[in-house]
Amino acid sequence: MKTLVTGGAGFIGSHLVERLLVDGHEVVVVDNFCTGLEANLAAVKNNSRLKICNEDVADFNGIKNYFGDIDWVFHLAALTSLVPSVEKPLDYFRSNVLGTASVLEASRKAGVKRFVYTASSSCYGIPDKHPTEEAAPIRNEYPYAATKYMGELFSLHYSRVYKLPVVSLRLFNVYGLRVRTDSGYGAALGVFLAQKANYKPFTVVGDGTQTRDFVFVTDVVDAFVRAAASDCAGEVFNVGSGNPQSVNRMIELLGPNDIVYVPKRPGEPDQTFADVGKIKKALGWEPCVSFDEGLGIIMKHAGDWKDAQVWTPEKIQEATASWFQHLKK
Repeated sequence: MKTLVTGGAGFIGSHLVERLLVDGHEVVVVDNFCTGLEANLAAVKNNSRLKICNEDVADFNGIKNYFGDIDWVFHLAALTSLVPSVEKPLDYFRSNVLGTASVLEASRKAGVKRFVYTASSSCYGIPDKHPTEEAAPIRNEYPYAATKYMGELFSLHYSRVYKLPVVSLRLFNVYGLRVRTDSGYGAALGVFLAQKANYKPFTVVGDGTQTRDFVFVTDVVDAFVRAAASDCAGEVFNVGSGNPQSVNRMIELLGPNDIVYVPKRPGEPDQTFADVGKIKKALGWEPCVSFDEGLGIIMKHAGDWKDAQVWTPEKIQEATASWFQHLKK
């Protein structure tokens, strides 16, 4: 297939690009490198079936010509760090909503055969039920979640009105090699890896008993490929492990390190837990990498986070001040 990956230089996007190339497809990457890194594509940059285009997805005129003859579009380009979205909601709206609209319209005009949207489980907010199924109430707690959900709604709208074959994947807590810490205070694992590599204490939010549905990046990539190869359209699927793990368990597997505790952030759930029954039945997908195995893979490359941004309690307090100001009940 001829494929196009927006955000292909990002954490998940670069793993997807590698998988598509291994599977024999041609790949066009559209990325403005705002958060993506050229280094993420270093292993494949000389592949003759790869083309890298430095473009902003929100610029329709700048990207539309790359969609000719494309079969599958994977839309991953987005601003993803939660905390900065409170301070810069317009930036997130432009990237995550207008950017999605631009990519959808380019895909529609080109007549692509499949459009896979990267949605977020953050749309569930603080759910009433665990595991959480796709029909659960939507409760966007912060701008990042709201903009990602708007992008999903618009993608499904294109599926209904224009018959663009759209599948939306609501990703839970994705982890793996290349997970970032330098695009704003965010996911615990990336923060911890940089702290450990630089001999700094882990900054644990709350008491560490909160659990997250961690799913390894290669399993997520497999879900993307299966969605693209399927006949599904207008469907939403959760992508998680269905086996939540506590932050304290993560710390135990990462190995000995000092710990400091920082205040729990408002608007964040004590647990994320994906009901993955729908995607298993429809796409035959299920996670293959256990949490212990995934962290074992990461720890073999722990030095990769030596030069990443290191978060201290003081930096976290400064970065999250607006979060507490606007989201506290």
